[in-house]
Amino acid sequence: MRAILAAAAAATLISGCATTDIISSERVVVPMNMVAADGTSHAAGMVTLNDSIAGLVLLPALVQIPEGSHGFHVHANGSCAPGPDAQGKTIAAGAAGGHFDPQNTGMHGPPQGPGHLGDLPPITADSVGNVSQPVVAPRLKLADVRGKALMVHVGGDNHSDQPAPLGGGGARMACGVIP
Repeated sequence: MRAILAAAAAATLISGCATTDIISSERVVVPMNMVAADGTSHAAGMVTLNDSIAGLVLLPALVQIPEGSHGFHVHANGSCAPGPDAQGKTIAAGAAGGHFDPQNTGMHGPPQGPGHLGDLPPITADSVGNVSQPVVAPRLKLADVRGKALMVHVGGDNHSDQPAPLGGGGARMACGVIP
């Protein structure tokens, strides 16, 4: 719990020093939880969202994330409950559905290019499991993502459907519902 509070304090400090491109004083905080297929979860920190002239700014303050790069996406449904994958197997946060794709592009891609609107830049956890580097989703606004799920995947993301679908991020590890 102490690590989560420290991460939250860091996020507040960083977001208080936000660049002048923040266009709205409205901030949305998304509590994030590590998730499992059996429905158990535990706190993993939070992500703060703000609109800016560059797009939606996401400021993670996450803890206990395995070191390295992780896929980071907005998913279509506002639920982090277990649910079925395409083969009917129950998976962690399966009720979140697929990547947010209101234009039905059916393809995974970079945050600034064609493809799912929910495709975000990957996040990177340091050697002790903290994630605090902000990312920008240039095609999104806060209004677009309300009621959706924010997801951290086990693996990285190559922003392509090749050689593995959906960037190769694999299993869902942490999830939060955007209020």
